[in-house]
Amino acid sequence: MAKQSFEKALEKLEQIVETLESNELSLEKALAQFEEAMKLSRYCAGQLDETERKISLIMEKADGGVTEEPFDDTEE
Repeated sequence: MAKQSFEKALEKLEQIVETLESNELSLEKALAQFEEAMKLSRYCAGQLDETERKISLIMEKADGGVTEEPFDDTEE
């Protein structure tokens, strides 16, 4: 897959999902779109995993030591 941004890949994935949901494609075209969607999905998941690892490395304790803490988006 050519180098692209996470946002562009996600946008393309959303477009493919909409196309597949329209039920207007032949079986062969739907299969090709599904294969592309799976590639994009794996790419996006990989980007998210890499970002999560980077965030884990950045989080530091007050004493300067690095700690890994789970992201909790329920706290406000």
